[in-house]
Amino acid sequence: MEQVGAAGLAAAAAVPALLAAVDQHAAGVRDILLLGVEGAAATATAVLLAGYAKGLLDEAGTDASRLRATVGECWHRADWLTVRVLAVCALSRDDRWHRAPAAAFGA
Repeated sequence: MEQVGAAGLAAAAAVPALLAAVDQHAAGVRDILLLGVEGAAATATAVLLAGYAKGLLDEAGTDASRLRATVGECWHRADWLTVRVLAVCALSRDDRWHRAPAAAFGA
């Protein structure tokens, strides 16, 4: 995931439209994991995020390095899957999410 996360989050910091898309996807991922996964409150955050990301990539039949190769340096044209994975990376770096996911985000 680091292939996508580091470069994508740096790009999002410089491209407001990408940052907005990542924020929207992150909200969707939070909702899915906190409200749609039974026992999420008792599961380690890293496990939830890793499982979700792996499921996305498995379903698409790809991996993070192929996503990174496809987007290159054109982050403003990243597809849905790439932005979704980037949102998972953003959540993995969010300290509020790691301390208490449900309480931090009002779930």
